[in-house]
Amino acid sequence: MSRSLTDQTLALAGVFQAATLVSQVAHQGRCAESSLETSLRSLFVTNPDNTLEVYGGELMNLREGLDALAKILSNETRQQDTAVLRYALNLLQLEASLNRNRDMLDAIGQRINQARHTANHFGYVHGNLIGNLASIYADTISTFRLRIQVTGDPAILQREENAARVRALLLAGIRSAVLWRQNGGRRWQLIFRRRKVAALARQLAEQANHSVYNREP
Repeated sequence: MSRSLTDQTLALAGVFQAATLVSQVAHQGRCAESSLETSLRSLFVTNPDNTLEVYGGELMNLREGLDALAKILSNETRQQDTAVLRYALNLLQLEASLNRNRDMLDAIGQRINQARHTANHFGYVHGNLIGNLASIYADTISTFRLRIQVTGDPAILQREENAARVRALLLAGIRSAVLWRQNGGRRWQLIFRRRKVAALARQLAEQANHSVYNREP
């Protein structure tokens, strides 16, 4: 698999897309179903030919993540983007811990593989699959000392279906963080290559938006 800056940026956009969707669910109780499907489907793409294939093979599927990555790394942030950045950085940190725990990594892989039947039968945004993925996160990643504190509307977060979406999306964010590391991504690059990554993310976001517009009737 290529380890280019483009591959790293695409994977990092996957992390930021999951983080963005977590924030949307936490505050609004909803997020774009197409973006949700892209994030959750990525968990089941374990032997891709290239990085973009993890996200359905099309840039348009990563629009939200690319846009968030470009804006946040360029300091074009709104108040809610602070939480998105925190979630994303925490996901990268949790993945580093997971990478040192092979038993947990293997257990997650086995349980995701077992969930394929549910995904194939019900689809990637069905409550049954989301609940399944949420339980995987709760039983594994949530046991680390670092736990992601999701902020939002308490009434929204107390609803079980929203809590499940958040956990499932955090698991998807971990998957993208794994992909980022596999492509040579390192946290120091977010400091020393910040402008370069932001510029590339903006360029890819523009390409993604252009492809969407060209598809509209």
